[in-house]
Amino acid sequence: MPPRIEVVSLPDHRVIRTLVDNAALAARAAPLVTRPVEFLKVDIGNGVTLDGFLIKPRNFDPVKKYPVLVNVYGEPASTTVNDRWGGTGALFHRALADEGYVVVSFDNRGTPAPKGAAWRKVVYGRVGELSSREQAAAIRALAAVRAYVDATRVAIWGWSGGGSNTLNAMFRYPDVYKVGISVAPVPDQRLYDTIYQERYMGLPSDNAAGYRAGSPITFAEGLRGALLIVHGTGDDNVHYQGVERLINRLVELGKRFDVMVYPNRSHAISEGPGTTIHVRRLIARYLLDHLPPTR
Repeated sequence: MPPRIEVVSLPDHRVIRTLVDNAALAARAAPLVTRPVEFLKVDIGNGVTLDGFLIKPRNFDPVKKYPVLVNVYGEPASTTVNDRWGGTGALFHRALADEGYVVVSFDNRGTPAPKGAAWRKVVYGRVGELSSREQAAAIRALAAVRAYVDATRVAIWGWSGGGSNTLNAMFRYPDVYKVGISVAPVPDQRLYDTIYQERYMGLPSDNAAGYRAGSPITFAEGLRGALLIVHGTGDDNVHYQGVERLINRLVELGKRFDVMVYPNRSHAISEGPGTTIHVRRLIARYLLDHLPPTR
């Protein structure tokens, strides 16, 4: 449900004043969120269990096989599996599910889930490599226990670090993922900002192998499926030069792929009239064109 902001007294938790009730938004959203999101756990082996969420189509039929859309982030900065109002992103995923997809997401190790120090620190020096491996293991494990999941028709999409993990998924696990939509990714970790990359990867001079193993561009030769790369040329967080390097590498390898460039847009790709809805429609159209819900 959309959030409410209230001033309460303690310890009785009596509401003194409501600052924001979001009643109008809640009323408009109510018909769209009648089906609950399913939260689940997936055992990927070696004693590792990942949290996930799953959204089914409105007219879900358990005897049918459904294509899957994985929404990925997977970086140490955030999680995707959260029991809270997801805003326009969650509504977007529900709309895609209603087109005939099962939409899922998993939080791999290293994400800031409340699972202890070992869970958090295991990613040090392995950003990109660990996440892509565990994400692939999670979708395989889910397909093994959910008969309606069509493991032969899996797409993946993500933004920022999720865009990077989308690239790693497409390049490193082409047998798992058939379609990828990568928005504002970091193809080469050596080009990202020091305050983040060095926090989790160490210095490039001390961990050259880790930087190489975590950078999607290293594995670009593995691309076999349909890939869309989206980036703003004015990205204030992930510099556009990284995508240009990736494009050059894919061209050098003779790979087929698609690119959508938004002139002078920032990392959010939200500036300018119509931009936000254009990005959403682009993602939906690419998914529907390259992994249609019916064969």
